Amino acid sequence: MSEANRALVYEWFEQVWNRKSESAIDRLFHPQGKAHGFPDSDKFVVGPEGFKPVHRSFCGAFPDLSIEVQDVLVEGDRAAIRWKTIMTHTGDHLGIPATGKKVELAGSAFIITDGHQILEAWNIMDLGAMFQKLQTP
Repeated sequence: MSEANRALVYEWFEQVWNRKSESAIDRLFHPQGKAHGFPDSDKFVVGPEGFKPVHRSFCGAFPDLSIEVQDVLVEGDRAAIRWKTIMTHTGDHLGIPATGKKVELAGSAFIITDGHQILEAWNIMDLGAMFQKLQTP
């Protein structure tokens, strides 16, 4: 199970975020899966259809978004991931007019999988600081 989960983690970040594939969300995120941390740190979305608007917003606001997975620790059906990205805000998709600013965002994700799909994920990143940087002249 551990190696299947490791492969799933890398596939998720590569296909969903770096290649911006919505069909990968359908394939890799369980229909009743929960992604905590979206749209706010104390909220969650359910299933691919709940996650896709979050994905569209980020990819629309930051078309050059590419996530670098820095660490992955896997034990059984659980994985811990540390990642970072540097991206340019060129789209209005987050409710803020495009600024053209480059921002760095780092975060962590803690997931539970069944080896084929993500069942639950807790996403931790400082979106408040990112938004503050975008809104600072």
